[in-house]
Amino acid sequence: MKHYLSLQDIDSLDNWVEEARDLKEDPRKHKSLGSDKTIGLLFFNNSLRTRLSTQKAAMNLGLEVIVMNFGSEGWALEYADGTVMDQGTSEHIKEAAQVISQYCDIVAIRAFAGLQDKEEDEAEKVLNGFKKYASVPIVNMESSVGHPLQALADAITLSEQNTKARPKVVLSWAPHPKALPHAVANSFIEMMHLQDADFVITHPEGYELNSEITKGTTIEYDQKKACENADFIYVKNWSSYSDYGKVLSQDKNWTMTPEKVGNAKFMHCLPVRRNIVVADAVLDGDQSLVIEQANNRTYAAQIVLKKILEQ
Repeated sequence: MKHYLSLQDIDSLDNWVEEARDLKEDPRKHKSLGSDKTIGLLFFNNSLRTRLSTQKAAMNLGLEVIVMNFGSEGWALEYADGTVMDQGTSEHIKEAAQVISQYCDIVAIRAFAGLQDKEEDEAEKVLNGFKKYASVPIVNMESSVGHPLQALADAITLSEQNTKARPKVVLSWAPHPKALPHAVANSFIEMMHLQDADFVITHPEGYELNSEITKGTTIEYDQKKACENADFIYVKNWSSYSDYGKVLSQDKNWTMTPEKVGNAKFMHCLPVRRNIVVADAVLDGDQSLVIEQANNRTYAAQIVLKKILEQ
């Protein structure tokens, strides 16, 4: 049974990107694939692009869609084995996953990191709980440590926009008033490791990501230097990994500006805080790819669901 939990579940990124680009030409060409089948979209956290794009992708393939917001509509779930459930949780993942599997042919899940306990977040208890106990394929719509649908959409966008044999791509940290998870950055880095590119990560000291993920990647602490001669600049905030979940800096000198972008194309996964993460002039300019990235979320989700339906 094929799941889509991380980029490691892609057998050939180039082939998937090419097929996703073909889907854009005729999105409903494979509508019969999902006929008489149902996908359940389970949201433990809020969503705009992920919910709408995945639902649209499912509809393009002929799937019926059930959406459930667990934060307000579902029972609080217990994940640990052997727990005496005399506190706040009402239902165990063992029963919930098996029951949902009877109603759905595919289950897609979105559950963010809590950013309080690194070990607990990296255990991916929600995603792995469903993988363990469900009897249908599971799709990761963003988990504690990864966002493989976003990374696949980013790969599609790079493929469409790149004109060089080996482009320079920069992933830059930017300030944000809240502590944000590492999932988007982690998956973008994993995706870039599958590309032939000059890839650089830039951030203030103390914002190093998981070294197992960034291993072999150039890290530059001078943002302006990192952005020199870049072809693509992807901007994203994340909280500290070593001082887990903490905001160590809100230095607005790291806000992305037209001067730093230069001639590069600008990328961001959205939502974005204007004039904190990036200046209006960049976001509204001709070099911004954020709307194209958001559009490609549909085709990233659609190629994933197509591969699952074809198995």
